[in-house]
Amino acid sequence: MNTQHHILQRRIATPLGALTAARSAAGLSGLWFDGQKHHPGALDVPEDDGSDAVLAAAEAALRAYFGGRPFTMPPLDPAGTAFQREVWQALLAIAPGASDTYGRLARRLGRVQAARALGAAVGRNPISILIPCHRVVGADGSLTGYAGGLERKQALLKLESVAA
Repeated sequence: MNTQHHILQRRIATPLGALTAARSAAGLSGLWFDGQKHHPGALDVPEDDGSDAVLAAAEAALRAYFGGRPFTMPPLDPAGTAFQREVWQALLAIAPGASDTYGRLARRLGRVQAARALGAAVGRNPISILIPCHRVVGADGSLTGYAGGLERKQALLKLESVAA
C-alpha cells in the first residue's frame, strides 16, 4: 500500500477495538483495526490534534454506527487499483442489515470470471466498517474471511441485525 497517500492519522476507540484512521488530501484513506491483515503498520504521518474535519467526521460516523444511529459518510479516498476501487464502490451499495455473496457481487459487477480477484479486493479494503466488506458472506451464508477477524465480522453483522 502506498503510505505516502496518507497525510494525517488519528486513533479511534470502538467497542471492537482500537482503529487507526488515516486521511489523504481528498478524504478518509484508511481505517484499520490493530493487527488486522493488510494493516500498513506504523504510518509516518503526523497525529491529528483533534481539529481535522475528515478524521472527526470518521470518528463521529463510527460512534453513530456503533450506537445504531444513521450517520453521514465522510469523504472517502481509498488507494487501490481501478478494479479494487470498483469493488469497494459496490460494497457501499450493500445496505446495513443486508448481506451479499462474493458470487452475486461478481455477477452484479459483470465480473463473473473474476470472483477470486473480487474476493481478494474485498479483503484488501483499506476502510474497515465504513466500506462494509463485512457484509459479504459465502455462497452458503457462512462467514468467510475478514481482515479484522471473524469474531469482529460476526459482531458487526449482529450489530446490523444480519442473521449470521
